[in-house]
Amino acid sequence: MNARRFLTSEEGSVSIFIAVLGFAFILAAGLAIDGGRKLGGLSEARELADNAARACAQGVDQAIYRDTGTPTLDPTNATNRADSYLNATGNTGTVTISDTTCTVTVTLSIPTRFLPGPFAVSATESADAVSGTESATP
Repeated sequence: MNARRFLTSEEGSVSIFIAVLGFAFILAAGLAIDGGRKLGGLSEARELADNAARACAQGVDQAIYRDTGTPTLDPTNATNRADSYLNATGNTGTVTISDTTCTVTVTLSIPTRFLPGPFAVSATESADAVSGTESATP
């Protein structure tokens, strides 16, 4: 084989193009699939944190409420309620309580299929202890 012909030959160039194109398609699929899994995990973390915060906000100190009519959270009862909800779902989180507000942060580890991972997603939600009924306005 002639050296000049060897250096200017285009044999195999289509194979390299197909390999690069295949890698790009796999990367795009990974972004779509694993990105969707991450968004789903974020939605799940928000739901868990929101429900745990609502459970926590039901931990009102009954004695203070009877005396004053003001709902004040019992820190131990409220934290136990949030932790019980999270444990029932197989998750954990951090609970912060201030007077009538309960804040819950949940962090989930989302496994990946194509991209390096896992992804860590977290959500923080709050709920207030209130007396009476309240309605959400649309």
